[in-house]
Amino acid sequence: MRKLALMIVILAIGVGIGFEVSNRRAPVEGQAKPGAGFAAVPGTLGSEDLTGPYDVVKGWPKDISTLPGNEKWTYGAGESVFAETPNRIYMLFRGELPKMAPPKAALLPQLGPSISFPVAGFWRDATVASLPGTGGTDNNMAEWMTAWEGKAPDIGIKGPPYRKLGVDANWENCLVVVDGNGNIIETWKQWDKLFRRPHSVYISPYDPDKNVWVVDDNMQVIYRFTHDGKQLLQTIGTPEKEGADATHFNRPTYLDWLPDGTFFVSDGYTGTRVAKFDKNGKFLMDWGIKGGPRGGGDNEPVETRPGYFSNVHGIAIDQKTRQVFVNDRNNHRIQVFDENGKYLREWKIDASPSSLHLLYIGSGNSIWTFDRTTNKMVEWDLQGHLLYSWGSMGAFPGGLWGVHGVSVDQDGNLYVAEVDAGRVQKFSPKPGANPAFMLAKPVYSAWKD
Repeated sequence: MRKLALMIVILAIGVGIGFEVSNRRAPVEGQAKPGAGFAAVPGTLGSEDLTGPYDVVKGWPKDISTLPGNEKWTYGAGESVFAETPNRIYMLFRGELPKMAPPKAALLPQLGPSISFPVAGFWRDATVASLPGTGGTDNNMAEWMTAWEGKAPDIGIKGPPYRKLGVDANWENCLVVVDGNGNIIETWKQWDKLFRRPHSVYISPYDPDKNVWVVDDNMQVIYRFTHDGKQLLQTIGTPEKEGADATHFNRPTYLDWLPDGTFFVSDGYTGTRVAKFDKNGKFLMDWGIKGGPRGGGDNEPVETRPGYFSNVHGIAIDQKTRQVFVNDRNNHRIQVFDENGKYLREWKIDASPSSLHLLYIGSGNSIWTFDRTTNKMVEWDLQGHLLYSWGSMGAFPGGLWGVHGVSVDQDGNLYVAEVDAGRVQKFSPKPGANPAFMLAKPVYSAWKD
């Protein structure tokens, strides 16, 4: 009898435990527990990780139309951004575009049935609308101006010039400096005449003078200015002359530095090499061989041989190992070399097709990129294993459309420049966000603020 009573008690307790567990909705096998999982802020209710570990700062920066006398213009394609401090941020644009409201939706029966515009909120692609006007294929001033002041492309447009400088776009305010609140504190209009297609802007972390560097891919040069922008100190390369030697580039794109001031140039859109210079801009060496789908014809298979490039559109240095990471864009891979060009390893990009815009390491232990195909920010470890990704294509605040440049300040704020959206956005870290999912702060050696 006692054994029977004991068994009944144990059974009752077991039933009670089972009832309690079922009320707590125990996770089924293979399901993540509440508050865990692949999220920037674990346990956030209803989150989609749209902006990853960041909150977008809406209304930042002030529009260029807020400048007196410039009310009719807004920013053109956002090429690059560099945060010197949380209170001094350089923004690089391809001139200006007319400031206008999005058009109302309209059917376009002349093009076909059930075709309307705008589509999904997209109405003006700034990288196509901005000067140069064909989205990055112009190589000289004559072609550039013909696309604007000459006859229209063969799309049935008759009459006046297709697009007119000063009406459809404006070549002013290519480099703008703002404070932490987005207020415009400087415009470097005095240098607009030097720029053809300014591509990226930097300050070397190892330069105590904080000179400002601007890479211009269509001018085929790298400019180095004083910190205040009053003086042009150096021009590396031969303006408007392409090549692949000590004094010529072939549409250079990005830079990165070693602690001794040595810097590397990804060269470039039509070039197929990495060029290495000392801290004074003296050419040291280069490496890279032409290869890939545009190396010997559009039908040629994607290049697989080490050290061959097609569209060298991004470069980043791991400061700990001094390894050089190169975005071999058209071959859909990242190749890794030592500082003297010795091939070490690579990884393919698992997106078909991928179109990476940049590489960023900073002081971190992972590498970040933006893929224009998927419109995602992507983080890999330095061997190429996926760690995290976030982002969704959109022109709304926090959406991403053509991120072409990124920067991080000392407070961990993230800045992105978007060629298609024609803007720069600022993102601040979310409270409680996993720091491993954030872009690392940059290296600061010669200066702190």
